[in-house]
Amino acid sequence: MNVRRRRISGIAVTAVAALGLGTLSACSGDSAAAGNTDKFDVVASFYPMAFLAEQIGGDHVNVTSLTAPGQEPHDLEVSTKQRAQLEESDAALFLKGLQPAVDEAVTQSGIKTKIDAATLTSLEAHGDEAGGHPEEEHAEEGHAEDEHGHDHGDEAGGKDPHIWLDPVKYAEVAEGVGKAFEKADPDHAADYRKNTEALVKRLGELDTKFETGLKDTRTRVFITTHAAFGYLAERYGLTEEAISGLDPESEPSAARIKELEKTARADGVSTVFYETLVSDKTARTVAKDAKLKTDVLDPIEGITGKSRGDDYFQVMEANLKALQTALGAK
Repeated sequence: MNVRRRRISGIAVTAVAALGLGTLSACSGDSAAAGNTDKFDVVASFYPMAFLAEQIGGDHVNVTSLTAPGQEPHDLEVSTKQRAQLEESDAALFLKGLQPAVDEAVTQSGIKTKIDAATLTSLEAHGDEAGGHPEEEHAEEGHAEDEHGHDHGDEAGGKDPHIWLDPVKYAEVAEGVGKAFEKADPDHAADYRKNTEALVKRLGELDTKFETGLKDTRTRVFITTHAAFGYLAERYGLTEEAISGLDPESEPSAARIKELEKTARADGVSTVFYETLVSDKTARTVAKDAKLKTDVLDPIEGITGKSRGDDYFQVMEANLKALQTALGAK
């Protein structure tokens, strides 16, 4: 699995703790109103889960995100205040294996409806296989350690959690979330069903756009700093090469740069992709040495002022354009 683990400063931790729950403006007032409102109160682990809850819940839900906008979700530690707000909510929507601190907090909470998105579609192993980098020594020890050195133990069985980057899998999750909302809040079941159908339809249209837009390209290989796009690559017949075994802030090894240069030449790769919530230093180092361009491919773990769009659909369409340019779509 490809979750990166980095140190965040004490100041950042304090700032996030002070913020409490990062609130999504579409459905909620302030973070103090995370639970006990007159709506169906949903605590979501991070943006892709919060987006589903908002789209499906519409006016009937009060959605609050545990991860503040712009915060790297894998680094999240759940505060005492957030744990208390979890207890007061009607449902928790999370993706087990992505944020260990959230998994623990939800498991320990007495919240009635716990919706694990990882159980609503099939998860697969990517990353080590996709990036082609040996991790046998970790496998022999009987646990999965990702390329940024974070040990996941048996938590997600070494499976890739980035399912929302595949519109088909995200639609499967949406359907499961819709059913869970109907069961937990039956008074508004008809609206949840209608909203879910509309969302699934939009995701189907997005899938068609990707399929059509990436059907005929000069190359099928792309390079990323973080192996988040395994499902997307698999869905549309592409190959993701990730710069792995690195902290995002560190310099890539000379051997890995040579390997990537060779891949770039052999497969006609033009671009090294980086992402909005992580430093572009590694991507620029590799690109410079391999004489390649850089661009953003956004894993949509959060929406900020730097995002190429205001929501999931807009950023996914920006990702499609970036891939079409880099792969030489005809």
